[in-house]
Amino acid sequence: MTSQFRLSRRQAIGALGGLAVAPAFAAPLKPEASWFKLNTIPYEGKQDDIYFVSPDTGWYGNGKGKLYATADGGESWHLICEKPGTFIRSLGFVDSTTGFLGNVGTDYAPQVKDPTPLYVTKDGGKTWVAVRNVDGPLPRGICSIDIYRGRAIYQGVLHDQVIVRAGGRVGGPAFLLESHDLGESWRSHDLNEHTAMILDVKFVSPSVGFIAGASDSDIAKSNAIVLRTDDGGLSWRRIYRSSRPSEITWKIAFPSENVGYATVQNYDDNPKVAQRVVAKTEDGGKTWRELPLTVDHAYTEFGVGFLNEKRGWVGGSSGGFETRDGGKHWRPVEMGHKINKIRILPMPDGKFRAFAIGSEVYRLDDTI
Repeated sequence: MTSQFRLSRRQAIGALGGLAVAPAFAAPLKPEASWFKLNTIPYEGKQDDIYFVSPDTGWYGNGKGKLYATADGGESWHLICEKPGTFIRSLGFVDSTTGFLGNVGTDYAPQVKDPTPLYVTKDGGKTWVAVRNVDGPLPRGICSIDIYRGRAIYQGVLHDQVIVRAGGRVGGPAFLLESHDLGESWRSHDLNEHTAMILDVKFVSPSVGFIAGASDSDIAKSNAIVLRTDDGGLSWRRIYRSSRPSEITWKIAFPSENVGYATVQNYDDNPKVAQRVVAKTEDGGKTWRELPLTVDHAYTEFGVGFLNEKRGWVGGSSGGFETRDGGKHWRPVEMGHKINKIRILPMPDGKFRAFAIGSEVYRLDDTI
């Protein structure tokens, strides 16, 4: 089944207020770039992941098992695959042909009938094959896919290294899959003694990686936690744990090897529990501290993305926030609702392109 729809490009330009009057010969200030909504099929609820291998080529999926692709930076989208009963929770592509799709699994939502946690494609997402060649137990579902790209020496030759990891799931149990051969074979790691859930996975080197998790499968008893490994996932330890109940850690972003951010979700029913925080590390994830984001009991944090150590965004249930000073200050920004994933890609001439997915898909084109 295929469909196509186009966007007549529209980028809202935010006005700069409170400016002093400049001399007549002064050059005009550059207008501030704004996020703008792409023309996508309406969706009720939160769409969970979007992935790009270049500023133009990408995919997004949703809980109805629909996968869309673009070759022009989101100006137009094509429905290239439909898998009823599958909940597309996570996506990861090595290149324009080889990619992975994580399904949240059964016993999560009524519409999810597909028990297969992970799929692989070799034709750019048109067809998908279930991953079966796993050494160890299969997870019940996959919430995050991490594609680590680096360089490694093998038999005296420097070559590209790609490590694919897929972890899940929300509500548990916690298993992490790992592949060093582009998905031809996998090893499963049982992490239930360290975390009750795996909600996001991020590796900053072949050996150092992080997991967003929860201390208990019962949300009411859970604290938000972050795990760290220094040996490629052979062993893990908790390096952050929130002090409040009803919390989990949702997404992680590392703009550098030293600086990282994590969104902390709070599900406490008490309306007086309204402070929302973001966890931050400045020493490579060894220690973490909490930064205030907003005071709003109704606000749920989801996605996080950072262009560099200072400038980044947090997406949530009713909109997003931007910081330009490493989280000391945040300002509301219109970038959609229920923003679950933020992807940022460098472009030529000191520019970048960012995508945010939630109920809709938004894009930002700006200079670094």
